[in-house]
Amino acid sequence: MVTDLDRSAVDDPPTGGSRLRQRDRQPPARGPSAGADRRTQTGPSRRPRGPLYAALDLGTNNCRLLIARPHENTFRVLDGFTRIVRLGEGLSSTGRLSDAAMTRTLEALRLCRNKLREHEPTRMRLIATEACRAAANGAEFIARVETELGLALEIVDRRTEAELAVTGCADLIEKDSAGALMFDIGGGSSELAWLDFRGGRPRRQGKTASSIRSWQSLPVGVVSIAEKFGGVEVSSETFEAMVAYVASFLSQFRGRERLRQMIAEHPVHLIGTSGTVTTLAGLHLGLERYERQKVDGLWMTRQQVDDTMKALLGMSFERRVSHPCIGRDRADLVLPGCAIFEAIRREWPTDRVRVADRGLREGILISLMDADRSMRAGGQMGKR
Repeated sequence: MVTDLDRSAVDDPPTGGSRLRQRDRQPPARGPSAGADRRTQTGPSRRPRGPLYAALDLGTNNCRLLIARPHENTFRVLDGFTRIVRLGEGLSSTGRLSDAAMTRTLEALRLCRNKLREHEPTRMRLIATEACRAAANGAEFIARVETELGLALEIVDRRTEAELAVTGCADLIEKDSAGALMFDIGGGSSELAWLDFRGGRPRRQGKTASSIRSWQSLPVGVVSIAEKFGGVEVSSETFEAMVAYVASFLSQFRGRERLRQMIAEHPVHLIGTSGTVTTLAGLHLGLERYERQKVDGLWMTRQQVDDTMKALLGMSFERRVSHPCIGRDRADLVLPGCAIFEAIRREWPTDRVRVADRGLREGILISLMDADRSMRAGGQMGKR
């Protein structure tokens, strides 16, 4: 376990360039009693509890933060934040981030900044994805975030996004599987990664991305599909039009037929990480409120997915708004997401799909921790 790292590493993490500027890393002022409590907790009678890591994922629809500490071969989450900001709202028609969307997002990022100040992580990586990649003013917005909040976000490319999602979900891939098709349905893009383990499976979760045989970033996500086809009133005909539109991009997947052959001949399953898939899982389980511990890692059969999608298509918009596993923020996005999922299922039909309530943030944390373990191991070997 990593126990002590140079604080300066915050400004130059090994796998990313994100940082919280030095003047913004100072903790908020505390009274005398709070200071005494802190000295007591970190005094010589207490064992050091190791470094903290942080991961922020700013997507087209959501802003998410995790702060965690290494624990054995995984980590324990100490704090987190998630908010639907719809940064990419209107982007597909205007090509730019709107003032309203940027204002919403800045407020969410300000709350994330406050949590980072409070915890003072030793390593962190803060990434932005499709909305900032695609928008004409995406780089300008990232610069504004740094100026106003002291957060330096890194706009990652699509391959990096796919690899981080794979890393975050890798431990949910069935041990005896010859491979898996992982998909991450985002707000503005969706990532696919075909993992092939027939030549051997990496021993460390942080290296799972090395088994990617083929990948694709689809220029479609729940927000862009909803803006193109509508997401409030969705008829069966509209849903099929959505599916056909997504399928037109899947035909470009490199190794498409070889993957289909592998599914026919070997144990392969789908693994989905997105609000779409976790919502379907919550509906399938009949949850009165969303419960991550019941959803993350859940297996759903092909028939169960069929039945749940059919029930969802039969719901009115008002019913989706009132459903505790959907809510107003997702009510117009869940059917566009289902259309993306359905296109993937039809292209590469498997008997089961595993639901992952995890993804980019977890992949970032695992990658940072794995890099530090490797660095420590290399340093110890060099001393012998």
